[in-house]
Amino acid sequence: MENEICRVWDMSMDEDVALFLQEFNAPDIFMGVLAKSKCPRLREICVGILGNMACFQEICVSISSDKNLGQVLLYCLCDSDPPTLLETSRLLLTCLSQTEVAIVWVERIREHPAIYDSICFIMSSSTNVDLLVKVGEVVDKLFDLDEKLILEWIRNGAVQPLDQPQEDSEQQPVFRIVPCVLEAAKQVRSENPEGLDVYMHILQLLTTVDDGIQAIVQCPDTGKDTWNLLFDLVCHEFCQSDDPPIILQEQKTVLASVFSVLSAIYASQAEQEYLKTGKVDLPLIDSLIRVLQNMKHCQKKPENSAESNAEETKKSDLTQDDFHLKILKDISCEFLSNIFQVLTKETVAQGLKEGQLSKQKCSCAFENLLPLYNPVVEDFLKILREVDKTFAGNLEESFPSLKVQT
Repeated sequence: MENEICRVWDMSMDEDVALFLQEFNAPDIFMGVLAKSKCPRLREICVGILGNMACFQEICVSISSDKNLGQVLLYCLCDSDPPTLLETSRLLLTCLSQTEVAIVWVERIREHPAIYDSICFIMSSSTNVDLLVKVGEVVDKLFDLDEKLILEWIRNGAVQPLDQPQEDSEQQPVFRIVPCVLEAAKQVRSENPEGLDVYMHILQLLTTVDDGIQAIVQCPDTGKDTWNLLFDLVCHEFCQSDDPPIILQEQKTVLASVFSVLSAIYASQAEQEYLKTGKVDLPLIDSLIRVLQNMKHCQKKPENSAESNAEETKKSDLTQDDFHLKILKDISCEFLSNIFQVLTKETVAQGLKEGQLSKQKCSCAFENLLPLYNPVVEDFLKILREVDKTFAGNLEESFPSLKVQT
């Protein structure tokens, strides 16, 4: 029987087969199986078939409009079987990606706050990377669709899971969204770069609301853990000096998210021990400037293709690449300007000595910061003149608009 139903699972990727299953009320049959069966493999297959069927708009609308089926599928997020959880997450992501029905699922999830606990439990305890990535994509999509849900999940404490009785409430852990996201990010970090990108974007979405920034920084341990992970990524893993410049194309979205979150923490928690001037400023300056230097190579136009279709594709891809690179550049420049504003003479002197503030790097920084951050650059030059007048003078020669008026 398993072999036969797996064959149906494979076939359900075909739209005609999916419509045939829909015509014979397969979703109702699967709903009955999911509500009654205790066989994990059978539950996984049923949800998997529904997931394939939901890839087609007409069927997705029909599945999403069935309140009872929607309820049963949300209960599947409380399942203890990782393959079933994976297929359920895939189905939810498919539905959330359909404009016509996305809001139906968002509202459904908001009506069941216990879904928060189930998802947090998966993120904080699972070692199944495929599952973590898919659950992360669901959370990322939910946050992208509904800011109110972000606020609700940030403020959420311990709530009753769907399958737990009220009297067991004292045994339930208090899940906080940020530590759960961090734990999942650490788990997927080495095995799935795309998954890490997803979790970094979740953190970035959290920082788009004040409560989200507070959720990261209000607990010293959480703030420090978040900072340490992201700081390690940009200073020791992404866009390193021995990487080819073109690597930036692969890392542009995750770098934009990481720098955005680091910048938010830096701006709100400057007094924290792990952020004190000098200990993190120079490594971050080095990383930010290296990203800006590599950006020039990524923005060069490719050679014209002989075939017009290929040429159009390249132009389209280039436009999209330029869009994401511009976002990364804007975030990097803003973060760099914030760091420049708090630099001390001692830190600048150390940067000159160790090479993070060489003429080439300072020139790159100025090229990108001017004219938008002109006051910041001028203040930095004042400190630079006090530390090394000759060095400052050489920089001014390259940027006449910054020369001291006599």
